[in-house]
Amino acid sequence: MPTVSEILRAIRAAKWTDLDTWRGRLVVWTAAAMAGLLVVLFAWLSEYAIRLFFRVQNLYWWSPLILTPAAGVAIVWLTRRFFPGAGGSGIPQTIAAIHQPDGSPVLPHLVSLRVAVAKVLLGAGGLAAGFSAGREGPSVQIGASVMHAFQRFLPNGFAVDPRHLILAGGAAGISAAFNTPLAGIIFAIEELGRRFEQKTNGVIIAAIVLSGLVSISLQGNYTYFGNLAVGVIDRSIVIPVIVCGLICGLAGGIFSRTLIDATKTSNSWTCGKRLAHPLRWAAFCGFMVALLGLVSNGAVHGSGYVFTREMLIGGFDDTWIYAPAKYLATIFTYLSGIPGGIFAPSLSIGAGIGNDLLPLFSDHLAPTAIYALCMVGFLAAATQAPITSFIIVMEMIDGHEMVISLMAVSLIASLVSRIFSPPLYATLASTYLGAASVQPGPR
Repeated sequence: MPTVSEILRAIRAAKWTDLDTWRGRLVVWTAAAMAGLLVVLFAWLSEYAIRLFFRVQNLYWWSPLILTPAAGVAIVWLTRRFFPGAGGSGIPQTIAAIHQPDGSPVLPHLVSLRVAVAKVLLGAGGLAAGFSAGREGPSVQIGASVMHAFQRFLPNGFAVDPRHLILAGGAAGISAAFNTPLAGIIFAIEELGRRFEQKTNGVIIAAIVLSGLVSISLQGNYTYFGNLAVGVIDRSIVIPVIVCGLICGLAGGIFSRTLIDATKTSNSWTCGKRLAHPLRWAAFCGFMVALLGLVSNGAVHGSGYVFTREMLIGGFDDTWIYAPAKYLATIFTYLSGIPGGIFAPSLSIGAGIGNDLLPLFSDHLAPTAIYALCMVGFLAAATQAPITSFIIVMEMIDGHEMVISLMAVSLIASLVSRIFSPPLYATLASTYLGAASVQPGPR
């Protein structure tokens, strides 16, 4: 048993009686709660924006041909003119902010309250215009921006690195967006920080817990696509795991490489057009998304949640074209320059690929099992974050029969993807700080 003096020394070492330390902790906890609140508000606004778009589209089938290009031009103009750094996913900007050289001030166009507010409003605007985007990636930058903004209220001498606040905020953002606390922790290790330091434990866990509590209190304890009943899983799943991993790895690797080349390769046609005429390029991308929407009866618009959910319960008929149309619409959306992420669209694309593969495996497994495999596979291939990907989908599975299968397919898809593309987010992050600033971590 420890003596009284040892207990007192431990209390002093933990600074349980230091008022400045408690003030600092209170600031961090408040920042985490505010990050969760803003992410939830963004989710509500995004859902309303998607419903608004479909309401207009149902009244006037031709409206996306005008609305999507025009809104794309307006959003890209506002982003470039007033909110540089708010375009795209937000994850590369967050990674760049974390990996700045020691002693460098955090650049305000990477994480700031100004960027967070722009991300919410312009991101919702893109969904209201019918673009194929998700809110999960932007939620990472929103959470990181809010946590970093509260740094100014910390008392002098409170031992927390500004980059640790950014890391914790990004983890809290992905956790609150998907309602998956474990995925938030893994995402911080696997993608944002690429290493885990002992002194960041408390900040990250506190941020995830408090932002998660805010999310649950306002939205309830939900799962993103609901609980997926996968039925009996036996050795017959081995072949589907291999096939889904290879196909999704190939598709996801090409998807990732397309985004990188069109964004970073200055001699590519798409990058040249985007840089030389950003507003015309945004209009072109918006028009292409609208055309794909007409081809797919509107299925490619928005995050993909509604149509994917219907697909999972067997209520969506026009499914064969969904995966390729959503695939192209998400690429055009990302390249347009509007704020928006690829997490939710990637899950939807994966579900579409799974639906197209159903005839190969329907005699052996329940359809939802194939959907789950391909959702994990494509997300892991597109992001090259296999652990985060399988945890996000694992949370949706009713039971743990598929845990090993999800891990296997995410690993296969990620390995195949690396043949075609470097890591998406780390590569794009280097555009914000220079080619040598962010290096992919060990995989």
